[in-house]
Amino acid sequence: MPGFVFAVDRGRFTCRVTDGDGDRNVTAMRARELGRKAVVVGDRVGIVGDVSGNTDSLARIVRIEPRTSVLRRTADDDDPYERVVVANADQLVIVTALADPPPRTGFVDRCLVAAYDAGLEPVLCLTKADLVDGTSVLPDLLAAYADLDFTAVTCRHDEPPDALREILADQVSVLIGHSGVGKSTLVNALVPDQHRATGVVSAIGKGRHTSTSAVALELAGGGWVVDTPGIRSFGLAHVSPESLLAGFHDLAEGALECPPGCGHLESSCTLDAWVAAGHATPARLASYRRLLTSRSGADS
Repeated sequence: MPGFVFAVDRGRFTCRVTDGDGDRNVTAMRARELGRKAVVVGDRVGIVGDVSGNTDSLARIVRIEPRTSVLRRTADDDDPYERVVVANADQLVIVTALADPPPRTGFVDRCLVAAYDAGLEPVLCLTKADLVDGTSVLPDLLAAYADLDFTAVTCRHDEPPDALREILADQVSVLIGHSGVGKSTLVNALVPDQHRATGVVSAIGKGRHTSTSAVALELAGGGWVVDTPGIRSFGLAHVSPESLLAGFHDLAEGALECPPGCGHLESSCTLDAWVAAGHATPARLASYRRLLTSRSGADS
């Protein structure tokens, strides 16, 4: 029976299954024949055994369907071990506050790198807009990403997140952000019956971690939102310049003439000539190189 993994807890996987009796949740364990292959939130799986969904029932996951996308991260930029965060997502929603704590563009850049590498559509969600009314913070931040051509949406504490809800409809969307940016507050507004814990921001601008594990929550009307734990770093050791370039279709063809091993930051890179010939804008190349630099450096 096919299933969708929406929660993982200490070797037990909660899956949504659908058959002639409707939708129900089934608890399953990973079958031995899968070996060490990890099952993660978002996986589409094949389940056998007791799929009744009754209390104390336990089925087995015997197959993991091919993944359409895989969001990965490493603990830091020198860590060779990749961790799969979510499988089969459509969008990566990068949640950052406009104030308390202030926005950190280095982290946003690194999440964009991860989105492009995974083949996910990035969405920038700017929270606490009500705290910066009448300032230049919002237009300045939006201007920094104007040439990347992705969706940005603002949310306020004093209004429901209707614009974000529309973007999430019928999609599998991953929410990611530093602790304290209001991610769990957003989730509670989007899926009111889940009651995700919310925290406060400390005096030094770091929020308390309130989500402890990734979990997919079903949206009314269709779609899933994956709430992830608040993180302090997003390692990108697994991302190559070429995989990041896949997010810049107007530059990718120009890189075909680059010398072998080109990191696209060298003076010998042919992307400069490609832009000079009018095939892409200088701003797009600057954005790509900024993300390359962010990928290889510390989050600022």
